[in-house]
Amino acid sequence: MNKLIVIEGLDGSGKSTQLDLLHRKIPDVNFITFPYYDTDSGRIISSYLRGTFAEDDPRKSAYSASIMYAVDRYTSYRTHWGALYDSGRPVISARYVSSNAMYQMTKLDKSEWEDYLNWLTDLEFGKLGLPEPDLTIFLDMPTEVSQRLLLQRYGGDDSKKDIHERDTAYLNKCREAALYAAEKYGWEIIPCSNDGEPRSIHEINLELIGKINSLIGK
Repeated sequence: MNKLIVIEGLDGSGKSTQLDLLHRKIPDVNFITFPYYDTDSGRIISSYLRGTFAEDDPRKSAYSASIMYAVDRYTSYRTHWGALYDSGRPVISARYVSSNAMYQMTKLDKSEWEDYLNWLTDLEFGKLGLPEPDLTIFLDMPTEVSQRLLLQRYGGDDSKKDIHERDTAYLNKCREAALYAAEKYGWEIIPCSNDGEPRSIHEINLELIGKINSLIGK
């Protein structure tokens, strides 16, 4: 039976590190990452992150940006990872439809969040026919901790952050949106810090692998 597992987390939460560890520790699993930057649709997203498609109206931006990311998932599904999913081997994805909920929904008033999530899931799972995840795991790193880790990643050069990474108020709202979506859709949450300090990579990885193995039967 096909299984799709999604690893989510805000910038600086350790998604890439955890995915690298999962590559080594869980055999017979396909791994994918969004966006697919080397494709035509992925290059559009790169331009968006550089501010090319900046909108004065945040509400319009929430939907236009969501559609860009949805197109990338759809085109890559039809040309690449759909075959991996249909192979019967579990697929582990770094980011997915849930990323739109985390990053784009925050541009809307909270009174619109429920309507947005209904629109998003209908667009991607209903209209575009993308597979729904069997398990979504949110790596929950508080923004103040993730900002320190991002600065370390970029060698202390704050200018290397993209338009989302630089905006701490926005990232705080993204975390709030993620926890809202997690409650609505039953995502698993892994806390990634204790008392303002990041938990060890190994400790988080053990918890992550336990949740994945409980789904795929290992």
